[in-house]
Amino acid sequence: MEHQTAVVELETQDAAERLARVDLAAAHRLSVLHGFHEGIFNHLTLTVPGKTDRYYQIPFGLHWSEVTASCFMEVGYDGEVLKGSGEVERSCYCIHAPIHRLAPQAACVLHTHMPFASALSRLEDPRIKPIGQTEVGMIRHIAYDDVYTGLAFDPAEGERLAHVLGDKTVLFMANHGVTVVGRTVAEAYDRLYYLERAAQVQLYAMWTGQPLKEIPPETVAHMTEQFTSGVAYEVSPAQRHFDALKRMLDRQEPDYRD
Repeated sequence: MEHQTAVVELETQDAAERLARVDLAAAHRLSVLHGFHEGIFNHLTLTVPGKTDRYYQIPFGLHWSEVTASCFMEVGYDGEVLKGSGEVERSCYCIHAPIHRLAPQAACVLHTHMPFASALSRLEDPRIKPIGQTEVGMIRHIAYDDVYTGLAFDPAEGERLAHVLGDKTVLFMANHGVTVVGRTVAEAYDRLYYLERAAQVQLYAMWTGQPLKEIPPETVAHMTEQFTSGVAYEVSPAQRHFDALKRMLDRQEPDYRD
């Protein structure tokens, strides 16, 4: 009986790791399709299911369009490669390992220099404004780091960012880019997608040169309550969105599952 239980637990763990790898590979491929990538830089990581000391990271030098489920290294919170092979990109480790370790909501950490959100991060006031329902739904989840300290080559910088993030799920990084976290890849990627859309629409509105029409505070409070209470779906909208995006990939680039 104990042997059977151990076999079932091993199979369950293997299935969880397989799904995690597939989802993270999908996030890399989708980021290329959505224009979120920047050459071989930026980083999308995920804690290894059932483990508390490691996360998945691609080998440095791999373009996101090349990422497959089998390519991920397991990197320890000390920066050592525990499984797989390849070079650990230093800034990925220094930003992501501390956030994974210190932020309970950060099983998945997506750091990008995607153009519209990164453009906002270059402004004196990078705040997402309450000018539409997507923006209002997002505002309460955003933290802002208003100090750029240079290249992240020390884990202390990741620890600092984790503290600035606090209990939020989106971090605007001054003069840099954004980091988005979630309990799953689906949750984090859905958030990343709509963050870039919100930033894009806000910049387009700003480029008209006309005053922004902000939603009144009382309506914002009402909408926040609506978002908080929400509608109970059997499967979350974020998961449904990500599943739909994966079906698109299955038609166009099915090798991401390899």
